[in-house]
Amino acid sequence: MKKEKVVVGMSGGVDSSVAAWLLKEQGYDVIGVTMQIWQDEESGIQEENGGCCGLSAVEDARRVAAAIGIPHYVMNFKREFKERVIDYFVAEYVSGRTPNPCIACNRYVKWESLLKRSLDIGADYIATGHYARVEKLPNGRFAVRNSVTAAKDQTYALYNLTQDQLSHTLMPVGKYSKDQIRQTAEKLGLSVAGKPDSQEICFVPDHDYAGFIDASLGQKMPEGNFVNSKGEILGRHKGITHYTIGQRKGLNLSMGRPVFVTRICPETNEVVIGDNDEIFSARVKAGKLNFMAMAAPGKGETFRAIAKIRYNHKGAPCSITRTGEDEIVCTFDEPQRAATPGQALVFYEGEYVAGGGTIL
Repeated sequence: MKKEKVVVGMSGGVDSSVAAWLLKEQGYDVIGVTMQIWQDEESGIQEENGGCCGLSAVEDARRVAAAIGIPHYVMNFKREFKERVIDYFVAEYVSGRTPNPCIACNRYVKWESLLKRSLDIGADYIATGHYARVEKLPNGRFAVRNSVTAAKDQTYALYNLTQDQLSHTLMPVGKYSKDQIRQTAEKLGLSVAGKPDSQEICFVPDHDYAGFIDASLGQKMPEGNFVNSKGEILGRHKGITHYTIGQRKGLNLSMGRPVFVTRICPETNEVVIGDNDEIFSARVKAGKLNFMAMAAPGKGETFRAIAKIRYNHKGAPCSITRTGEDEIVCTFDEPQRAATPGQALVFYEGEYVAGGGTIL
């Protein structure tokens, strides 16, 4: 019987390296692919943590592929990454929202583009080193399930994958803890066994998002006014791309008490400042919906779920109502802090991602 072929996205990190080995052990015909998405061959930033996409990633992945005995290729996805991730990232910040580029990258680059190219070369599946599991449910739908280790669970960033993408996806690492994955890499003698996890956004290694946006636009975002909820001017801000909802640090306002960003208004170029209680809300709207474990409910239907409003949010009980063709309203049992437009609202049925959308 012909072995099923799987293309593993190898980032040069320990997780995707062990994912490739696990799949080979399970009897798949494994091909390693490193995606070139933003780095230039000549001037790539060799950041200390290696990043998930730095130039060192290619060399690390190539060494691992040789060590475990699988072919390795580099595929260029720079155009797709620029259009789908970088341009979106810049446009969202300029519009006063806080984007999640990893979610966009997962949906449109790591899955849509890589999957299409992999199927074109005869692969049956693509695989990644995400801490999550893909399962087919009794209702016939595919869903992402929490990894066995809550500390590393990455399901939040995967809520946007389609049923077709999930049907061609393997995530072997989701059954293990990070320690087990590192131990496996050590036993295999892989050079990446002790490599640190990549942090933050790969294409902004110095974490200066506002500087990156200015460089992308070819001009500095204009300064404007900090105002309170009554519209009274409190001071000057450095440009709206420097701020996000709930932010307290870096405001340089002496108000005699801690104050926070409560709203960003691109139309007036103002950043609204208020007290901590003003950034709590029970009602959160979301659009650009994707339903995963559950079929899309009818308009006006309400269901219970646990929802997260950011990657490191623990999740909170809520009622969700489908209010429009592409809109839901999530009403939390208790108000939640700093629901931020542009971030994802992801809702769960038990351990499974039921669906999600972008906070409006």
